[in-house]
Amino acid sequence: MRIETLDLEFGNTAKTIASFLVFGSEGPVLIETGPGSTLPTLLARLDEHGVRPKDVRNIFVTHIHLDHSGAAGWWAQQGATVYVHPRGARHLVDPSRLMSSAARIYGDRMDELWGESLPAPEDKIVAVEDGEEISAGGLRFRAIETCGHARHHHTYRLGDIGFTGDAAGILLPGKSWIDLPAPPPEFDLEVWKQTLERLRNERFATIYRTHFGPISAVEEQLTAFGEVLEEGAGVVRKMMRQGLDRDAMVEGYCATMRERAASAGIDDDTAQAYELANPRYMSVDGIIRYWTQLDQ
Repeated sequence: MRIETLDLEFGNTAKTIASFLVFGSEGPVLIETGPGSTLPTLLARLDEHGVRPKDVRNIFVTHIHLDHSGAAGWWAQQGATVYVHPRGARHLVDPSRLMSSAARIYGDRMDELWGESLPAPEDKIVAVEDGEEISAGGLRFRAIETCGHARHHHTYRLGDIGFTGDAAGILLPGKSWIDLPAPPPEFDLEVWKQTLERLRNERFATIYRTHFGPISAVEEQLTAFGEVLEEGAGVVRKMMRQGLDRDAMVEGYCATMRERAASAGIDDDTAQAYELANPRYMSVDGIIRYWTQLDQ
């Protein structure tokens, strides 16, 4: 088995979104498709490894956010089988609702950021349950439900490796700052804390984050992200109790997180790469929604 990290160069920025190419005894397997906007880059990266689109028969997406699965429909139309959480399957078959929701957020930047998301043939989408094992490329993967970031999120286990999507936060290569991606409408603090405990219990030797790449010292990583998770949710909670409006909360949250990142040695260019991978205003919106629903 061999794993290659493919840099999709999202927004013409290196190492913000990855796909992972896994070579098994029976062919290549792709983890994450990235958005439609980066499909040409993904195809170029695959070609560098001697892989043609027709060679890719099995694809796993951790969840259906566009940065992870926006190009899934294209691959399914080429004949690949796409494995996804049951709550996400119908949105790959008919991505219209997903795209409409994203358009309300991104407006006229939709095409630039995400490109086209094509509908997948229904028979090429396989809904995978928690704990289910899947044979692909001569390898055995196991789905682990890891919600909190979204209710349609899986981590995929392969041997002692975990492909964690966004469940372990965002860590750019060579950095020590782990960022919190908490977009609406499904951020859930308590569920995410349970997810981190579940990931600890898996005792992975290495995790592969979609943002970005592999890292060991997994227990340390999960503990550090747990602290960021609690702090981020707490910062917004405090501002809500102070009666600040949404724009003021975005300003305050971003200032706090930039300060924390700077104290971890993150320079301005790297900070911009983090915000490209994870717009922090979206985390504020997601956390506000969580606390508001909890208080009702």
